[in-house]
Amino acid sequence: MKLPHFLSSYLKHSKDLLDTHDESHAMSLAVGGDYEAVGTLEYLLLRHLGLQPDHKLVDVGCGSGRLAFQLREFLLGEYVGIDVVPDLFRYAERKCNRQDWHFYAAPGTTIPEPDCSADFVTFFSVFTHLQFEESYRYLQEAKRVLKPGGKIVFSFLEFRMPSHWNIFEASLGDPRTDKVLNQFIDRDAINAWAAHIPLRIDQILDGDSAYIPLAEPVVWDDGRTMERMGSLGQSVCCMEYEA
Repeated sequence: MKLPHFLSSYLKHSKDLLDTHDESHAMSLAVGGDYEAVGTLEYLLLRHLGLQPDHKLVDVGCGSGRLAFQLREFLLGEYVGIDVVPDLFRYAERKCNRQDWHFYAAPGTTIPEPDCSADFVTFFSVFTHLQFEESYRYLQEAKRVLKPGGKIVFSFLEFRMPSHWNIFEASLGDPRTDKVLNQFIDRDAINAWAAHIPLRIDQILDGDSAYIPLAEPVVWDDGRTMERMGSLGQSVCCMEYEA
């Protein structure tokens, strides 16, 4: 059976990296690099948005565990990490070494968790690589999985952010037919999705601004340092399920 385009692209990308780098470096590059910095920023963002130690978090597109690794000593509740690439989530599972946590392969755009069971569902750098229909189905699933009052957090690219333009330019200049999709989402689309599912948009954080409070400096792989306030670079939407 022929694999979906996005899945075959990710599997090939992961295999190529493992063939040319040691595992730790390959697993960082597979999720865009800056394993420590980005994981720390995602973790601190979720803390800022209300994540508590006893919460259950479903991390869709967990990759090689950037977020999970930062959560491993804070989150006492259940963590579920799902991803389309087995090499990635298996690495995350080994690295976190939490026997009570669960990692498994993403079955399409469904989230195989019980109704009303999660406090947070996250999609970091996931909707940036999906078709709109796929993102919408995932949001429908996330609402089903959420407890009333639970939150969905996703990052996204948008043309209104000047700093995101270079990603679009890079896609324009990449002639490969098997390249990973870089999808931009307009806020009108997000508002329409929220209205139809329905979900309440709690806040949208601009990718060009610093929106994550930092207790300590965060250092990127290239030596750049963020102090006091940080940003993932992508914009972030936080939605809430109101019963």
